[in-house]
Amino acid sequence: MVTNSTTRFSNRVEDYVKYRPGYPDELVKFLHDAYGLTQDKLIADIGAGTGISTALFLKKGYRVIAIEPNLEMREKAIELLGSYNGFIPRNGTAENTGIESNSINAIIAGQAFHWFDAVKTCAEFKRILKPDGIVALIWNERKTTSVFEQEYDKLIVKHGRDYVKIDHRNIDTEHIAAFFKPQPVRLEIFANKQVFDFEGLKGRLLSSSYMPARGDEGYEPMINDLQALFDKFQQDGVIVINYDTKVYSGKL
Repeated sequence: MVTNSTTRFSNRVEDYVKYRPGYPDELVKFLHDAYGLTQDKLIADIGAGTGISTALFLKKGYRVIAIEPNLEMREKAIELLGSYNGFIPRNGTAENTGIESNSINAIIAGQAFHWFDAVKTCAEFKRILKPDGIVALIWNERKTTSVFEQEYDKLIVKHGRDYVKIDHRNIDTEHIAAFFKPQPVRLEIFANKQVFDFEGLKGRLLSSSYMPARGDEGYEPMINDLQALFDKFQQDGVIVINYDTKVYSGKL
C-alpha cells in the first residue's frame, strides 16, 4: 500500500464511523443477480476499515473475511460487527492478505483500492480467488453538480494537505480496466446521498485523512470557512451531499 496508508486514519476512527457514507443495498442485489453471489459464498473485504462495506454484506447473511491493517479501525470494526457470526476480522494488507489460496468467491474493496499497489494486489487477488471468483471495487464518489457541492470541493482543495494527490478520482476507468485486463470490467453506478446539519458536515470533513485534524495548524480557519459555507447554503438547517456509488466488477 501507499506509504503511511495503514496509519493515516488512526486519529479519525470515530468521525469515520459516524459520518462516512454507507453503500446502497442495490449493490448487493446487483452482485447477486449479475454473478450469482449467493449467501453461501465467502467474501473477502480488503481494506475493510471500520466495516462499512463489510456490514452491508453481513446484514444480508454473507460471511465476510475483513482484512484491515490499521489497528484502530480493525478494533472499531470488531466492536461494531463482532455479534455477526459471519464476521471474520484479520490483520493484513491487499498485497499480503494471509488468506488461504483458492478459497474466496468474491473480493470487495470499498473506498480502498487507491491505496493498494495494483501489480502486487492483482497477484494476491488471483491467488486467493477461486477460479470463478469475482472482484468488485467500490467508491462513493462525491458529486460536484450543485453550487454547494462545487464550493465544498473548493474548500477541500484549499485546506486539504494532499487531497489532489490521493483523491480517489485519480483512479479512473483506464486504471481500473488495466487492473482487470485482459478480462473486461463492468461499471454500475448507484445514487447515494447524505443529509447533514453543521456538526454532521464537520464530522464528514474531518473523517478525511487529508484534512487538518482537531488541534492541527489550519484547523480553525478550515472550520470557519466550513461554517460560512454551511450558513450560505443550508436549507431548514441541513445540506445534502450527493454521491455516485461506483462499482467496478469482473473477473481477473
